Amino acid sequence: MLAPVLLFALTLAAQKLPVGEVIADVRCEADASQGYALYLPSGYTPNRTWPILIAFDPGARGIVPVERYRVAAERYGWIVVGSNNSRNGLPEIGKVIGALQADVRARFRLDPARVYTTGHSGGARVAMAVGLSNFKVTGVIASSAGYPDSDLRQTLPFVVFATAGTEDFNHLEMRLFDAVLSSPHLLRIFEGGHTWPPADLAMEAIEWMEVQAFKSGLVPRSNSAIEQLFRRRIAQAEARSAAGPAETYLALRAIASDFERLTDISAVRADVDELSRNKKVRDAVKEASEEDERERRAFANVLMDEQRLAKPEERAKALSSLAKQWKTLSGQATQTRDSSERRVARRVLSGLATGATTKDPDYLKIIAQYRGARRP
Repeated sequence: MLAPVLLFALTLAAQKLPVGEVIADVRCEADASQGYALYLPSGYTPNRTWPILIAFDPGARGIVPVERYRVAAERYGWIVVGSNNSRNGLPEIGKVIGALQADVRARFRLDPARVYTTGHSGGARVAMAVGLSNFKVTGVIASSAGYPDSDLRQTLPFVVFATAGTEDFNHLEMRLFDAVLSSPHLLRIFEGGHTWPPADLAMEAIEWMEVQAFKSGLVPRSNSAIEQLFRRRIAQAEARSAAGPAETYLALRAIASDFERLTDISAVRADVDELSRNKKVRDAVKEASEEDERERRAFANVLMDEQRLAKPEERAKALSSLAKQWKTLSGQATQTRDSSERRVARRVLSGLATGATTKDPDYLKIIAQYRGARRP
């Protein structure tokens, strides 16, 4: 007899919230100081369970991720909520997460096996921290940042769709995240900086999670839905072919892995094998690795000189070296033509400027002079 009572309570809790539109702020019933932006798909009803995506923005702008994932949520029937309290450096983050989780569980009919988190930058670290806690999370969409600590895991108890921009100062971090992690995940790099992924990539992330749900048996198998998702992924890979055979190779390799045991991937496997022997593909993969190393060295060299500033006998030489490095990076970052050198310089400058904590007045002048070059 409890089931009808529970269903009635959930209906009452959600009946005042409109469906099919973004709500900027919903106050938590147990704690009105906490709130979130919300999107309920137009077909929402408490008569069935629904997957939910819980989002964390680094500036407590819950409406930003909700707007970004709204179209995908409508197409695939997901609830999306974005915390209006979670922000970088907030000491009471546990309180924020607890209040949000309790409220959405009380209001909506959620599928307990399909709870997902997402976040951008510091918000991504919160999303990952929730997954790493005792709270059961099925998947994480990590945008422009990974773990909340420095521990690089080889496996995770949840799947991960990760994103980073070509000029994102956490690009190298996400590349390393991808290289070390062996459990199911996918890293997608897009043209842009340190930001939430564009709407088309948000759609791709939700679709990837749908594929993983079919693959793990979280949802009943639907051959038509799987085939539709497969065709969309093939079309996305073909659209990226203009970027070169290496992009096609990586996209097809991911498709073969994701759809194994779901559909016939023999043709995709054959294309992957052929592309793996392509010299242009091997050269591009090698160049990407070399680009990562150049970026790592550029960061390391600047940080080494920053540490020398604290030593009076080395301070003058350190300042001179830092000025030269920032000037060189500035010149590379403001080049008119896109290149590996320009992307690396912009990422390094953005990372250094964003993370600068120095109080050295002479070094602050150098930073002020060249930090603007991180974006033209």
